[in-house]
Amino acid sequence: MSTTNETGQAIVLGGSIGGLLAARVLSESYAKVTVFDRDELPAAPADRKGVPQSGHTHGLLARGRQILEVLFPGLTADLTAQGAVAVDIQRDCLWVNDGHLIPRVASGLEGLCVSRRALETYVRDRVRALPNVEVRDRCEALGLLADADGGTVTGARILPQGGPEERHGADLVVDATGRGNRGPTWLAELGYQPPVEDRVDPHTVYVSRDYRRTPGDANFAAFVSSPSPAAPYGGVAISAEGDRWMVTLLGVGPGQAPPIDPEGYLAFAGRLPAPELHALLSRAEPLGPPRRMRLPTSVRRRYEHLAGLPEGFVAVADAICSFNPAYGQGMTVAAAEAMVLRDCLRQGRRELPGRFFAGAAKVVDVPWDMAVGADLRYPVVVGPRSRRTRFLNGYVTRLHAAAVRHPVVGRRFLSVANLMTPPPGLFAPGIVARVLWSGRRATPQLADLEPTPRVEELVAG
Repeated sequence: MSTTNETGQAIVLGGSIGGLLAARVLSESYAKVTVFDRDELPAAPADRKGVPQSGHTHGLLARGRQILEVLFPGLTADLTAQGAVAVDIQRDCLWVNDGHLIPRVASGLEGLCVSRRALETYVRDRVRALPNVEVRDRCEALGLLADADGGTVTGARILPQGGPEERHGADLVVDATGRGNRGPTWLAELGYQPPVEDRVDPHTVYVSRDYRRTPGDANFAAFVSSPSPAAPYGGVAISAEGDRWMVTLLGVGPGQAPPIDPEGYLAFAGRLPAPELHALLSRAEPLGPPRRMRLPTSVRRRYEHLAGLPEGFVAVADAICSFNPAYGQGMTVAAAEAMVLRDCLRQGRRELPGRFFAGAAKVVDVPWDMAVGADLRYPVVVGPRSRRTRFLNGYVTRLHAAAVRHPVVGRRFLSVANLMTPPPGLFAPGIVARVLWSGRRATPQLADLEPTPRVEELVAG
């Protein structure tokens, strides 16, 4: 396999997680990498305008933590030293799916409870420390530069705050400008057709609030109670740096939005099928008022289907696909796309956009199908419901019930949801047998379950 030497220049438009991870892998192939972001980037962890969801709970899936540890060795140790919490995703977290509790046993799935602001600041500092990377803030991307026939992107137009427009040449431009990106518009200005977009509105509202975390106030590091069509409301709590609980309550569909008044917020938590979150919030000290967010429409841009693409341009992260954040997939998918970009560059730069978009599509396929399939369980969500979607949703519903009795089924579901195991793993013979057999038996209620079953149960199934 041929590899590029560090030659030429690359530009990344957008300095959030996706753009920073792209810059990290580009630093291995290009002599100079410049990241431009419209915001003023804070020196310390803080929410900012360009990441409106930053103050809400985020999920770093096991696959995301694994990739970040490869790109930034020591990341987990460094962040835990700053107060983040390393977890076994099954043993240390309380998962309730469709009202069914996954038994808490050791799984080997390693996660990290950390706020978006702390993770992004850490990654940005590591990227800034690379000798051939420059991060420039308060710089807005205006468009692309191209050669005479438009066949190759040759740079980008940048407008620094308070200054005149600048034109920066580059061998590769990466669009990492997020959900509201103008990449398709920029390509149209060069004469290219925009990618087809798949859109699904999840009709979901978040309300988040932080609480003080004290030793012994809960026997879990994270709590996830997912909504279901029968009970279209849920809740998430994660341990975070600063001795905080980051808590998000959510509702799907009309009339299900969590209240923003403190009393109503607490009462809403009491509706969840597992009582642990309500009990925690009843005694924990709030650190601020509840904050509301209506989740935006999920959008997937099908660059991989375009017949014509200019050389020298790719898009990553939310600029390709912006997920329903309720499933916590976005940062992990951005990390997986960065590894695709790295692999493509190691094979050379020729026809890079086509190869990258094809590889990125394979990364996106699984989490997109999982999230959209789950969203389409709700009648209010508009979208095509194929026989395959209906079958998978029905099967996963039975799988959640089976996981109550069989920890190995819960582990397999979490492994797939954390992008560590391909979806066919849900249909391994041992898993299918347990799902079908459990469907013939009454499912125990949450109150009947042991809170932390023995590790041996994972082996015994």
